[in-house]
Amino acid sequence: MIVDSALYRDGVRVPLDRSLDDLTALRDQCDAANEFVWVGLHEPTKDELARVAAIFDLHPLAVEDALLAHQRPKLERYPHSLFMVLKTLWYVDETDAVETGEINVFTGPDFVVTVRHGQGAELHSARVMLEQHASILSHGPSAVAYAVCDRVVDEYLKVAAELEIDVDEVETSVFSDEETDETERIYILKRELAEVRRAVLPLREPMNRAATGMVPGMTPDAAPYFRDVADHLGRVAESIDALDSLLSSAFEAQTARISLQLAKVSAQQNEDMRKISAGAALILLPTLIAGVYGMNFDHMPELHWLFGYPMAVLLMVGTSYYLYRRFKRSGWL
Repeated sequence: MIVDSALYRDGVRVPLDRSLDDLTALRDQCDAANEFVWVGLHEPTKDELARVAAIFDLHPLAVEDALLAHQRPKLERYPHSLFMVLKTLWYVDETDAVETGEINVFTGPDFVVTVRHGQGAELHSARVMLEQHASILSHGPSAVAYAVCDRVVDEYLKVAAELEIDVDEVETSVFSDEETDETERIYILKRELAEVRRAVLPLREPMNRAATGMVPGMTPDAAPYFRDVADHLGRVAESIDALDSLLSSAFEAQTARISLQLAKVSAQQNEDMRKISAGAALILLPTLIAGVYGMNFDHMPELHWLFGYPMAVLLMVGTSYYLYRRFKRSGWL
């Protein structure tokens, strides 16, 4: 649906109705060099977007991309317009998750059409900011493209700041004296950093082109504003790389810590097994001797020997004592 629409003349808003019929009439009348129309849509249907595309002569391939909303960030030039794709990000603290949306921006000599998908980076605040700065808005559609990019990248900075807090918490936990396992959280955060990287890195090249005035269809006067956006985008990229490196180090430390704990457990188990084996041996030999001669003594062993029974008992005690001394000396007991 159409969220907002307006005609801007010399950087000043001229309010409009939001109906598509009014947009058609306005498109026909917007001929002056200092006038342009900005139409904002949020998750439009296929028919709604097709009608807006027909009014502003948008390229069908770009319209298809804007409708599907699963594109990587990019900037493309079509015969009558520029088409820009931006990924929007917002952070969900409860799950350490970074959610994504998308904004598609069509700009022409006398129009801007923004198509937003998802909940992130609402554009009303960007529109209000521009309307309060007529000197910026007077640059036309390029000023709107800058404001949208600035709004999106500002959210990137917020997301990076939240992720930095989480990474600090993981570091503190991993290197604390308490035995904690942060492996799962580290994996989740690395996955969210990868999500941010997919939004940030492809956008750097288009922003650098706009910052140097190398984008046909954008006024060169807007280049300084895009330089500011490109600088913020570079800061986000550096922050994400640094956080990813810290998480890798934390993961290695966590892995080493778990390996050490497993080694301690294994050593303890070996110690226990030695004690159990020694105890079993102490019981085994007397049992073996008793098992050979049975329970029905008549002096035994070797049948009717007067000292057989005392010798069998002495043998059992002696061998047990001998094994006990050997196990004690070797540290098994």
